[in-house]
Amino acid sequence: MRDCSRLSRRAALGLTAAALPLSAAAPAAATTVVGGERLARGGVQVRGASGLPRKLDARAWLVADGESGEVLASFNAHRRLAPASTLKMLFADTVLKKFDRTERYKVTDEDLADVPAGSSLVGIKPGITYTVEQLWQGVFLRSGNDAVHVLSHMNGGIAKTVAEMQAGAEDLQALDTRVVSPDGFDHKGQLSSAYDLTLFARHGLKDADFRGYCGTRTADFPAGGKKTFQIQNTDRLLTGAWGLDVYEGLIGVKNGYTSHAGNTFTGAATRGGRTLLVTVMHPHVGGNAVYEQTAALLDWGFKHGSSAMAVGALVEPLSAGGASASPAPGTARKAAQAAGAPGAASGHPSSWRLLEGAAGSAALLGAGAWALRRRLTRGGAAAGGEARPESGSGGRHRV
Repeated sequence: MRDCSRLSRRAALGLTAAALPLSAAAPAAATTVVGGERLARGGVQVRGASGLPRKLDARAWLVADGESGEVLASFNAHRRLAPASTLKMLFADTVLKKFDRTERYKVTDEDLADVPAGSSLVGIKPGITYTVEQLWQGVFLRSGNDAVHVLSHMNGGIAKTVAEMQAGAEDLQALDTRVVSPDGFDHKGQLSSAYDLTLFARHGLKDADFRGYCGTRTADFPAGGKKTFQIQNTDRLLTGAWGLDVYEGLIGVKNGYTSHAGNTFTGAATRGGRTLLVTVMHPHVGGNAVYEQTAALLDWGFKHGSSAMAVGALVEPLSAGGASASPAPGTARKAAQAAGAPGAASGHPSSWRLLEGAAGSAALLGAGAWALRRRLTRGGAAAGGEARPESGSGGRHRV
């Protein structure tokens, strides 16, 4: 259940090339911006359809067809913003298939020692044995950072998991994403985009377990002995909580909130045989706004999407034969500035910050492929794009 062979081969190749002078390392052929040139532009992108919701104040959003991958409309699709707990979709894409859902694991104090203070928690306790299925319910329903850290330690540790997530983002061609922690908690330099989060959701929904977890409304969770307590999904469009109606046909996927990032949400719904994906990042108002704007964009997509002409596309993973593309102009350089990575001014790749304080070759190998690509693309990226510097880890998850 722990097949890491593809990652290891990919990472080893990255490390071999990274050891060469940049002049000797040939960059992968990439002539187009990932998703299409139009998605690299700022502002609203839409063709052939009208009626977009008027009350949209998010800093970025995107509407896509889940089957074809066509992007039907977007706003600042590649703008790099703090992802909060929506980054857990990438965590699931990376780790979910490594453990059988019936596998049992007894949690230790060490598994929970590095959970950031102020995290959202499902309530995992040392000494209690949980099934993998229950741990994933904690991740998806309650956005539990304690569940993420237990699964990360089962996977070989935080540094190894972060490196694998970054390599996975590279494979998915989520080139706006920089992973610092597996849980999405506020950390300096942890960034993603509406485009990348939609990629994570589309990839995850192809897996039956991912789809099942993100669509689960309630579950009974172990409390010790034979006792349990009920947990409810924090996705308000799925449960109808906080005065919202349940969105008809909603599948999932993942919401997030920190005091620094604000609200983020990626939702998917199916109506009339068509599945749409919507990501909304950082509305200027809080409360239910991120859900209301997601619902409004889904409504628009189901009503007007058939007449909309694609303004871009969700690309296929490199491992599935997807054509290699370039980051949106300026994003690589802006990411390095936002990360404040040590050695950036002297030309050392900022990706090695992922391994800060970590020992073991597994994490190093996992980061190798990503390091090479970032070294090659950062120098050639044109000015433009946006990045938002992160605060420290003092933000709170309240999703």
